[in-house]
Amino acid sequence: MKKLIRLYSIPYFLWVIFFVLLPLIVLFIESLKGIDGSFTLHNYYEFFSSKMYLHLTIKSIFYSVIITVITLILSYPTAYYLSKTKHRDLWIMLIILPTWVNLLLKIYAFMGIFAKHGSLNQILNILGFGNASLLFTITGFIIVAVYIELPFMILPIYTALSDIPNALPKASLDLGATKWQTFKYVVFPLSISGVKSGIQAVFIPTLSLFMLTRLISGNKVITLGTAIEQNFLVTQNWGMGSTIGIVLITLMIVIMLITKRSKV
Repeated sequence: MKKLIRLYSIPYFLWVIFFVLLPLIVLFIESLKGIDGSFTLHNYYEFFSSKMYLHLTIKSIFYSVIITVITLILSYPTAYYLSKTKHRDLWIMLIILPTWVNLLLKIYAFMGIFAKHGSLNQILNILGFGNASLLFTITGFIIVAVYIELPFMILPIYTALSDIPNALPKASLDLGATKWQTFKYVVFPLSISGVKSGIQAVFIPTLSLFMLTRLISGNKVITLGTAIEQNFLVTQNWGMGSTIGIVLITLMIVIMLITKRSKV
């Protein structure tokens, strides 16, 4: 049996080696190269001593926190409702469907919606509210980012809530607890694993956003993801781009360690 398990694990380990470890090793080696191709630690020195990169790091974390908090506030009540409704499978399918659409297509769709003569402004004009300038703004960037990340916060919370035995909240209510006390001391603590998974699924990707920053915010939002893109595609400084990538991966690992699920 053990030999069979080891045999089945070979594809997994090959995948990890060739598509996870090797790219990371190549990225790290590239981060130690200067523009002239020589090995140096100057890229790391420049990153940690530069106010510009420090500012970009803080801004990346700041926007990721805002997007994650808004997404969590919207997702938890939605997931709670889904866990109680009768037609949950239908609603879950409707939530998952947008994730099947290419990200770039969704961004261009929002560009059309937020445009000066887009559908949003047409509706607002009909209602007498005038035009809303959301395209190429920070507000528009946050709205689109929250929309894109919502399913990845809703689903793990919904799964955690669905796994809570119905007998536990009922027992809490039978013992005299109010609905709020039952939620606070029974439901929410038991769903915290889903909240942590949702935070990981949203916070980590938003640290490296770059298409949204360019197409929706009009580069009014510049993050570490944008800096990586510029170093690789514009300035051709692959060493610095790789260095930012390594720092970004380190930040992601730290977030995963902070929000990791504790063993029960």
